[in-house]
Amino acid sequence: MKSLLLGVTLGLAAALSFALEEEDITGTWHVKAVVTDKDLPEEKRPRKMSSVTVTALDRGDLEATFTFIVPSCGRNPPSLSSTDGGRKLVYLQELPGTDHYVFYCKDQRHGGLFRMGELMGRNPDTNLEALEEFKKFVQRKGLSEGNIFMPLPMGSCVPEH
Repeated sequence: MKSLLLGVTLGLAAALSFALEEEDITGTWHVKAVVTDKDLPEEKRPRKMSSVTVTALDRGDLEATFTFIVPSCGRNPPSLSSTDGGRKLVYLQELPGTDHYVFYCKDQRHGGLFRMGELMGRNPDTNLEALEEFKKFVQRKGLSEGNIFMPLPMGSCVPEH
């Protein structure tokens, strides 16, 4: 599961491209809830996830970085590009009436399609209205509400170099 989640998040890190004139999406985002199209057993779901830092690059591209535990913590530099043969697509969708977004990734690999959505907010507090909107998003995408899980925020750490 860790490698699958890492691969999808790497896709997220590499494929973000957004028109910055419309909305400033840069800064720190906290993962509030995650859904995948796979029915992951409870023990395979990540219990903790770090926040994601989105930085503006040239030509309206964005870079997303996050911390992961391997077993110590480390900073993950993006290692994929959006020219990845079109196999990874990331969509950003603002949820109505909230200050939250869904980062939605489609990843074509090994002859199959993997889909994952993350409810992201500017602060780590739970927002029930945003969670309800996320559930509606999950239904519209044909995903199972039973596959939604809510990881805890990962404590801060200093990456080893």
